[in-house]
Amino acid sequence: MKNTMKISTLAATALLATTTSVSAGDVEVLHWWTSGGEAASVNYLKDKLSDAGVGWTDFAVAGGGGENAMTVLKSRAISGNPPTAAQIKGPSIQEWGDLGFLADIDGVAKANDWDNLLPAVVSDVMKHDGKYVAAPVNVHRVNWMWSNPEVFRYAGATIPTTWDDFMVQAAKLEKAGFIALAHGGQAWQDATLFEAVVLGVGGADYYNSAFVSPVDLDVLKSDTTVEVFETFGNLRQFIDANSPGRDWNVATSMVMEGKAGMQIMGDWAKGEFKVAGMNVGTDYVCTAAPGTSGGHTFNIDSFAFFAQSDAARTAAQNTMAAEILGTDFQTVFNLNKGSIPARLGVSRAEFDSCAHDSMDAFIAASASGSLVPSFAHGMAVSSAVSGAIYDSATNFFNSDQSAQEGADQLVAAVAAAM
Repeated sequence: MKNTMKISTLAATALLATTTSVSAGDVEVLHWWTSGGEAASVNYLKDKLSDAGVGWTDFAVAGGGGENAMTVLKSRAISGNPPTAAQIKGPSIQEWGDLGFLADIDGVAKANDWDNLLPAVVSDVMKHDGKYVAAPVNVHRVNWMWSNPEVFRYAGATIPTTWDDFMVQAAKLEKAGFIALAHGGQAWQDATLFEAVVLGVGGADYYNSAFVSPVDLDVLKSDTTVEVFETFGNLRQFIDANSPGRDWNVATSMVMEGKAGMQIMGDWAKGEFKVAGMNVGTDYVCTAAPGTSGGHTFNIDSFAFFAQSDAARTAAQNTMAAEILGTDFQTVFNLNKGSIPARLGVSRAEFDSCAHDSMDAFIAASASGSLVPSFAHGMAVSSAVSGAIYDSATNFFNSDQSAQEGADQLVAAVAAAM
């Protein structure tokens, strides 16, 4: 966004004076939650706001990684007609704040004691210049692997915990006639898989140095990066030829239906299993991606709020912000979405074992230094650097480049984007 969205101060001022099609007292919300579990989650937020007297105008833009939604948002903002709230994450919140587009919701935050309700790693992301401009709905763990236990039993394979063992077990699945790794050939999914390899091969210290701002180019140029690309490249053989363009939830359904053994994807995949009526431990198994059992790659979904000139819309905006951090919403939303609550003190009673594992990993990784922000999901680096990583990972994965060529391409792309 830093390089591709240079929006003038005049445009930022213009939005305050421009009317939209949203009625006073309503919120227009841009998001990309359109799959089964995601849709159930966002519908619950609509219902909560309706109960509070706030109308909802849905502005859903399909595309699991959010690239399409961000393109539309930029266009709307430049024209002086942004939505009331938009699903924005990580450093992008700061970039929009720097441009002067975001609303100050610090009054809502103080009234509801957000500083004490949110872990610091969450609240820090929601603030711009020390004031809240966004509200978190959840915390996702990205470094999950989802497996079909019946497929593994049939193939005589065991669910792998290291990348070396992954290659062995994946070969057994393929020999038994299954697709070993369900994957969608889209740039953000390639980056998600690459991210799991980065953490599993390099560990948290390497990850934080090479893939979290400020990026250390010397670490990125190390032999570890070549090793990452070697492992990443070895995964190509276990993905089917129909992968290009496949949506992530279609890949999840391949695991559900017993066509594939594994998928590496964030815990939003669990929402798909839930919608299908499947049970953890029997119908599917959740384990950390190979080599990452002690780590937690986090992705915080949040809504950033755009400045409004109408008092009624501002009031509706504040109501939405307050509802998002309520215990009832945080429980039901995350049960549907597959994630865990962003706020502290929410009862674990209704959450399943995968969610408990995620909560425990979040706490343990926070203490050990293995809690890392997801660069594949907009939490770790600027949009420009993120784009460079995306392009390098997907170009490599969909080519016959060597590991050294992939590493060299990544270093050059990141250096140019910094």
